[in-house]
Amino acid sequence: MYICEKDFMKSSQLYKGSLNTIIMKLLEENGRMYGYEITKKVKEITKGELKITEGALYPALHKLEAEGFLEVEVEKVDNRLRKYYKLTESGTTETVNRLSELEEFIRNMQTLVNPKLSY
Repeated sequence: MYICEKDFMKSSQLYKGSLNTIIMKLLEENGRMYGYEITKKVKEITKGELKITEGALYPALHKLEAEGFLEVEVEKVDNRLRKYYKLTESGTTETVNRLSELEEFIRNMQTLVNPKLSY
């Protein structure tokens, strides 16, 4: 499944709404990451089920940066400039809030979809 800006599969809409939270959670866990590393990690964690395209990732990163949740560090790696993203202090706080909201959403959806398994 791909998260992309244009050609959506129906269920990718569900993931797209969580893209920023996914990015922030990965940065919380890993400290700092560059774009390709984020896409690779998501693909690895989901065993290939979820693939984030550059067309979805970079606008999300830029938006999070503009909102003050990410800061960017540029380093030269193999004669190329690489942008590393990491959470700001407010980004760390926002990650906790968004993860809490997402967990509540998942619990509510589980209750609606399969009430017998609800706790």
